[in-house]
Amino acid sequence: MNYEIKPLSAGLYFVATPIGTARDITLRALDILASADVIAAEDTRTTKRLMDIHGVPLNGRQMIAYHDHNGTKARPGLMKLLAAGKSVAYASEAGSPLVADPGYALAKLAAEEGHMVTCAPGPSAPLAALTLSGLPSDRFLFAGFAPNAKAARRKWLGGLGDVQATLLIFESPKRIHALLADMSDTLGERQIAVCRELTKRFEEVLRGSVSEVLLAIENKRPKGEIVVVVDRASAVVADHASIEESLRIAMETLSRKDAIAQVATELDVPRRTVYQLALDLDK
Repeated sequence: MNYEIKPLSAGLYFVATPIGTARDITLRALDILASADVIAAEDTRTTKRLMDIHGVPLNGRQMIAYHDHNGTKARPGLMKLLAAGKSVAYASEAGSPLVADPGYALAKLAAEEGHMVTCAPGPSAPLAALTLSGLPSDRFLFAGFAPNAKAARRKWLGGLGDVQATLLIFESPKRIHALLADMSDTLGERQIAVCRELTKRFEEVLRGSVSEVLLAIENKRPKGEIVVVVDRASAVVADHASIEESLRIAMETLSRKDAIAQVATELDVPRRTVYQLALDLDK
């Protein structure tokens, strides 16, 4: 027994659950699942099985399904339980609640109605993939699932093209080839990592350029959950001519000092470089 049953204050407790290996659950998560008055779950069968693995008894407590298809109907009942002073634990299907998960509306409504909302953090597929990718982690964007239709997917990828952050994208095994092909056309030959079956027995990470990874899986049909990690676009370095042109235009309406500041900021170049060009233009 690796959990502790203790009284919980009234409120909504979000519980992160393993994305593969059952032992990745935290002790605090087990404490909450063992102690909450009511347990809500995206998939009650998965949550019950996880509780059984760790020896957490239900002991007759109410278990409520809360997912994308019944959220509108289920939320009022959960709000009544919170209003009655109950502690409600919400367990995601796998990973951290609210990340590609229906818990957002529940958290928003509970907070708006003044109930305590907290979280027992834990496993997260996007963060696990980012860790294994070997790509920059100082700034990243979780973009969710790509659209199914080709035209919509290409437009969606195009909208992410200038984002100066590492991209984290969920994709199904059936569409991974199409996603990478469209990515090659819209984003170019960036470095990526295709992370599959994270924390599970057949965990796999394929790293390389988009075309290299696409070639590696060309004749394969990957299985399991997939996270694609995509390097950010390379910064475009402004050349001498473009800096000078921008400076000339700016100086038509601004003082030299303000024009220098504006061009340096817009083109992300050292102010000293722009200042020297301004002196040359004066001459």
